[in-house]
Amino acid sequence: MSGSVISFLTMALAGRSLGKTLDTFEIMTWRSLTGAVIMIVLLTLRGSWKQIRFDHMGLHVARNIAHFTGQNLWFFAVTMIPIAQVFALEFTSPLWVLALSPLILGERLTSIRVAAALLGFVGILMVARPGAEAISPGIIAAATAAITFAFTMVFTKRLTRDVSTLCIIFWMTITQSVFGLLCAGYDLDITMPDMASFPLLLLVGCAGLFGHFCVTTALSFAPATVVVPIDFTRLPLAAIIGALFLGDRIDLWVLAGACVIFAGNYLNIWSETRPLTVADRL
Repeated sequence: MSGSVISFLTMALAGRSLGKTLDTFEIMTWRSLTGAVIMIVLLTLRGSWKQIRFDHMGLHVARNIAHFTGQNLWFFAVTMIPIAQVFALEFTSPLWVLALSPLILGERLTSIRVAAALLGFVGILMVARPGAEAISPGIIAAATAAITFAFTMVFTKRLTRDVSTLCIIFWMTITQSVFGLLCAGYDLDITMPDMASFPLLLLVGCAGLFGHFCVTTALSFAPATVVVPIDFTRLPLAAIIGALFLGDRIDLWVLAGACVIFAGNYLNIWSETRPLTVADRL
């Protein structure tokens, strides 16, 4: 998980720098193209092309529209507000999954899940503080990105019933490359990366793929109750790095709200992984 933490922090820092010269559609285009090249090389070297199937393409497209939308909003947010605030709002995604799972996956909504979701909502209010401060476009973008990431998680969970991880990531990079080219090139003016931005774009593409790979690998070796707390170390690290290198302000309300959001996430994970009691079975 340390690799995931470093990867997503790196992607946020690189995205902040790239936002000065490229719009979010252009960043996503080059990020996705980089990922597509990496996936093609990986599949070829591993001889894994047989895993790439055309089943459930509608679900792949729906998943990748949600992810493409969320990632664009995420990159926009990191250029507008402190990256610690972006991460705090991003961490509400699993709580939004609780609300979407009964509708899309047919999962049961328990009282503990409702309590976890309410804790997450309280955390959002602490991070955004409506009324105390103006709700900026960056906050709206980050909060909306969390919801679209939740759709991505739910669609991914549905796909994993029938499709391999390599297939899901391959179609993600391919379809999002097409989405990026269409959105960035609608005005026939796509900014080509220069010598300064090209290494950063390559870094964003590699960090994104590596980060998701690390999360998946970590969950295969350790329970979510161990993995998720490590992932939340991104927040204090983002606050420190943002203050030292980007001039971001360390906001105690953001850190406090993130702790409440973490509590909601951890409560849900604990309830899903604890041994069932006799009462639970009845």
